[in-house]
Amino acid sequence: MVRAFRGAITVENNDAAEILSATGELYDKIIAENNLNKEDFVCIFFSLTPDLDKVFPARAVREKGVTNVPLMCMAEIPVDGALEKCVRILILSNSEKSNDEIKHIYLKDAVKLRPDLVK
Repeated sequence: MVRAFRGAITVENNDAAEILSATGELYDKIIAENNLNKEDFVCIFFSLTPDLDKVFPARAVREKGVTNVPLMCMAEIPVDGALEKCVRILILSNSEKSNDEIKHIYLKDAVKLRPDLVK
């Protein structure tokens, strides 16, 4: 069954190296917490807030060896008062986990997005 694993992280600056590092950190945490295997991935979506435009965050995951999975980057819509400098990931993966077993990951200031899911 295809399941969705999501997460978000913020960065301090609109800097390519910082965005890639944060994206890699978030990806690694989602994978570790949910015991995912890249061979089960269907696709991965990445979004950036409009204030981040120095690099495609998918590059961080490609550099980790995810080469046979479709990756898509997009911009979040600009909403007044929305969290700034945020990278989001949505991994669609084949998994036997129930929705209740999935651990969505929110790091740094992104914990504000879903405080109900942060331990």
